[in-house]
Amino acid sequence: MKKRISYWFLSGLAVWMAIILLRQNSIYIPVINDHFTDFITVPMYCYLIEYMMNSLLGFCWKPDLRFVLTSVVYLSFLFEIFCPKLSEHFTGDIFDVLAYCTGGMIYYIFKIRPTYI
Repeated sequence: MKKRISYWFLSGLAVWMAIILLRQNSIYIPVINDHFTDFITVPMYCYLIEYMMNSLLGFCWKPDLRFVLTSVVYLSFLFEIFCPKLSEHFTGDIFDVLAYCTGGMIYYIFKIRPTYI
C-alpha cells in the first residue's frame, strides 16, 4: 500500500506556488521571497526523497543526520555557487545557506530524531 503524501509537504508546495504567483504579479515580500523558500527547501527535499524511496520504490528507508547535512551542502553548492555562475536569475547569498541549514536542522529535530528516541 502506498503512503499518502504529507499535508506539510503539500502545504509547502502551496506556499511555493503562492510565492511564484506573487512574484509574477510584482508583489515582493522581502523575508518570505528571499529566505522562507530556502528554509523549506531542505525539509521538502528530504521528505520527497524519503517518499520516493519508500512509497514508489518499495524500500523501508529513513533519512538520517548525515543525509540531511549532505542535502544542505548539495543544495547550497547547487543554488548558491553553481547556478549563479550560469544565470543572473540566481544569486549566491550566505543567508540562503543559513536558511538551508536551519530548515534541515528543524526537519531533523522534529521529523527524524523522534523516531530514534
